[in-house]
Amino acid sequence: MKIISFYKSEGQLIKKAVAGNSEAQRRIYDKHSPKMLGVCRQYIKDIHFAEDVMVTGFLKVFKKLHTFNFEGSFEGWIRRIMIRESISFLRKKQFVVYDDEALLKNENQSINSLNDVDVEYIQQMIDELPQGYKMVFILFTVEGYKHQEIAKMLKISESTSKSQLFKARKMLQEKLNKQNIIGYGAL
Repeated sequence: MKIISFYKSEGQLIKKAVAGNSEAQRRIYDKHSPKMLGVCRQYIKDIHFAEDVMVTGFLKVFKKLHTFNFEGSFEGWIRRIMIRESISFLRKKQFVVYDDEALLKNENQSINSLNDVDVEYIQQMIDELPQGYKMVFILFTVEGYKHQEIAKMLKISESTSKSQLFKARKMLQEKLNKQNIIGYGAL
């Protein structure tokens, strides 16, 4: 049996989705949703809330799909929408903390000890950061945004962005040192 591709390129798929073709929209969702859930999960600790934000993000993707101008990566375009939706969700839920109050609270929480550093452990450590530190850390370190862009997105000053990143890295390094984990000094 010969398999015939539904669409020859992602560009055709996008054009069909813009025209309202639900099969094309489903294919876009199926292709990108696992990765985009991971993006939302980086910002939002609770997987159920992360899923809700991802679905809301995809609604926005399909609503604004006609604005995608085929310059740059389509996945990157979707990713930016997911990041903005995650930040918006956190703002609405008032989880964003930009002061040292949460820092002191989180320093007293214990972390389960693991033999090997793995992705889940690192994600757990990042989840335990105060929300403001976490967002700046992910935007800068994982997503590659500059402090000027982060400041604009989060409506904070550039120096606050730099300070948040410094404090996040310091907290993560201290947690790694407490666990006697070596080799993660570049956080």
